[in-house]
Amino acid sequence: DSGSMSIMDVSKKTSIMAEDIVFTLNQLGILKIINGVYFIAAERSLLEKLAKKHPIKKPRVDPTKLHWTPFLTDVKRDKFSIHSKKPSVDKDSDTKLTIGSTNKS
Repeated sequence: DSGSMSIMDVSKKTSIMAEDIVFTLNQLGILKIINGVYFIAAERSLLEKLAKKHPIKKPRVDPTKLHWTPFLTDVKRDKFSIHSKKPSVDKDSDTKLTIGSTNKS
């Protein structure tokens, strides 16, 4: 019926993992499992009490702690990327190849 919603529906709409939803509802004591099917079983008064006890809070973000840098898609600009290192051939062997460094023996 139109009044039902699965755990996966809630997960998709909230981007919260299904396991976390199940765990939280179980911790609140309102999740019932009957024949492997989850049900939320709670009186409206209990839901209202839980809503008052656990109000929705605005995110607390300290703007001074946010540091934005643009996402670089060119791997050659990343000095730590293995792709930015130039391969070099060892003097002793034509088959030995090292990335980003030379062997000095």
